[in-house]
Amino acid sequence: MVEGKKAQDDAASISSLKPFRLVKFFSYTGFAVFLLFTLVLSWIISNHAKKVLLERSEAYAFVVAENLSHQVFQQFVLPTVVRYGKIALRKPEQFARLDAVVRNATHGMRIQAVTIFDSKENIISYSTVASRIGRTGEGGIEYRKALAGNNNSVVRSTGTLLNLLPGAQPISSQLSTFIPFRQYQVNNQKRDVIMGVIEVVQDLSEDVVAITKLQGSIILTSMLIMSALFVVLGFIVARADRIIEARAEERRRLEQQLHQSQRLATLGKMVASVSHEIKNPLGIVRSTADILGKRLKSVAPGNEHLAEIIVEETGRLDGIVREFLDFARPQEPKMAPASVNELFDKLLRFMEPELEQRNIVLETALSENIPRIPLDQGLVYRACLNILVNSVQAMPEGGKLSVETRYEKARGMALLIVTDTGEGMSLEKQGHIFTPFYTDKNRGTGLGLAIVKNIVDSHQGTISVDSKEGEGTTFTIALPAW
Repeated sequence: MVEGKKAQDDAASISSLKPFRLVKFFSYTGFAVFLLFTLVLSWIISNHAKKVLLERSEAYAFVVAENLSHQVFQQFVLPTVVRYGKIALRKPEQFARLDAVVRNATHGMRIQAVTIFDSKENIISYSTVASRIGRTGEGGIEYRKALAGNNNSVVRSTGTLLNLLPGAQPISSQLSTFIPFRQYQVNNQKRDVIMGVIEVVQDLSEDVVAITKLQGSIILTSMLIMSALFVVLGFIVARADRIIEARAEERRRLEQQLHQSQRLATLGKMVASVSHEIKNPLGIVRSTADILGKRLKSVAPGNEHLAEIIVEETGRLDGIVREFLDFARPQEPKMAPASVNELFDKLLRFMEPELEQRNIVLETALSENIPRIPLDQGLVYRACLNILVNSVQAMPEGGKLSVETRYEKARGMALLIVTDTGEGMSLEKQGHIFTPFYTDKNRGTGLGLAIVKNIVDSHQGTISVDSKEGEGTTFTIALPAW
């Protein structure tokens, strides 16, 4: 039955945590989705920036190439044909003239190289890069498109975000633009005759590096922000976990207290009913035993001790019945300002003969700064007496009993502390000593400390125990000082 109840409590706890687990799941999932979205967004932004850069660079290259084509035809082709009758770039003076025209036309522009291909075969007739002159087959499909009269471009890039790391190969990007090299009429109108292909190469490495750095900055910034959010989210989730676990634990504790209270209430009703039925005939038995003892003195001298045994045992039973009734029907405290020091003085004077008889040394440390606090003197007196009696019984061979009062102003609590050097108790026993009917004594109801706890609880106070086997026990009662 206990295991079934525990299983029900665990199931209730799990069901109460399910909504938060869903919230936590969606929080982490949302975090991951947002991070992925940020990475995709940075990729889209960088690609768009590269696309715009290429479009503008290509448009610029077309303008430069067209202008270069016109300049070469007007300033080189026509004068050379007029002077020499034909174009022969193998002659140094013609090559030098063409080179001067090209370099003057591209001076101050972001042009890395200019190459002119022959129209009859895929061979480089001129290039600002001397090592390329005379090579064949380097035009590729772009050369053939331009030879067919179509302007086109191609991008040659190497490198990624990883190339920004120290020690990595630098990022490079080149835009090669190909246009047909046409003849021009006197009025600068183009003719359909294509004399060759002009390739204009732009170095876009700096711009691509800047865009790649921007992409890296976006990703890094996003990662930092996400990391910060993740730390905050983790802190919030961890705190929420602790709060929910604490609330679940508090709920379990309150449910246990409720079940315990219900069981004790039922038990209390039964005990009160039984005790009431026992108390009346018990009084009659005791009165009858008193009368019988008096008569035995005259009728059967020497047997009057039998009546005394009956009186003694009925007295003990009457005390047990009173404990049952006190536990079943706890009194409401009648609060009034009182001094706990005066209460302990009165209590210790009462206990003094018992302490001397048991060879117990008494030590007191009653604080002079402790104020008068609201309490029911009768009930607190009884609670403290019960604790002192327990401490005395724990030292059958004598020992030391310490009584202390202390005022903790910061907490607003008055402390009543009783320490003995008796037998002590195990941790397991400490966890049960305030449980009703729990006792390890041969004679006892196990209600003494349960009644003490009820009295302390009725004063909105707390009681705790600290004990080690073979070293002694300390009881601490904390009562509100307001």
